[in-house]
Amino acid sequence: MVRGMPPEPSPSPDFEHVETWVFDLDNTLYPAACNLFAQIDERMRAFVSRHLGVDDEAARTLQKDYYRDYGTTLNGLMARDGIDPLAYLEFVHDIDLTAITPDPALGAAIARLPGRRIVFTNGSIAHAERVLGRLGLEAHFEGIIDIVATGYRPKPFREAFDHLVAATALEPARAAMFEDLARNLLPAHTLGMTTVWLRNDAPWSRQGPQDPPDQDHIHHVTEDLTQFLSQIRLRTPA
Repeated sequence: MVRGMPPEPSPSPDFEHVETWVFDLDNTLYPAACNLFAQIDERMRAFVSRHLGVDDEAARTLQKDYYRDYGTTLNGLMARDGIDPLAYLEFVHDIDLTAITPDPALGAAIARLPGRRIVFTNGSIAHAERVLGRLGLEAHFEGIIDIVATGYRPKPFREAFDHLVAATALEPARAAMFEDLARNLLPAHTLGMTTVWLRNDAPWSRQGPQDPPDQDHIHHVTEDLTQFLSQIRLRTPA
């Protein structure tokens, strides 16, 4: 660099190889600051309390124990208590979405991505459709892979990713995944996908193979999805 000259700009991230774009939903397509999870968490506790006939403190303990032992509270309720999973999903996702507002800038950034765009969520299709509708993004996605489709095996379990690949016939080496939970990107990286971590201040965002997460399974990190998508290099349509 010549003295007195401004530094050369950093090259844009190269996504020219990507044909399938996989996006997490919650805290990825909308900011974590919306804090919808606080509502979901409270409704999970209420569901456990109501259906198992325990007080709030016992319900909170069971909720967290099931999450630890079974991967999700839902899996624990299904395995231990025979709970109807569809009733659970309908109840816990019956939340107020007014914190989410339409995001036309993100919509434009997603619309320019060549190839297929898929939502891959540990929530339900109904919840995903409501959120996408609030954001004004529903027209930009080809499909939704939800927790029901994966047989209630959530990310980061490998079975969920195997279902994603089989159901969409995507080629991992030509796919990219965007996710706010660092640990959920490890199976995607293992499969050969390009991984992008939506870093935020929430404590669960940093959960990975290590804490702070081992960066080896994360190719790119951003705190602004719209800006990141607007700057990447894309393949030219044939």
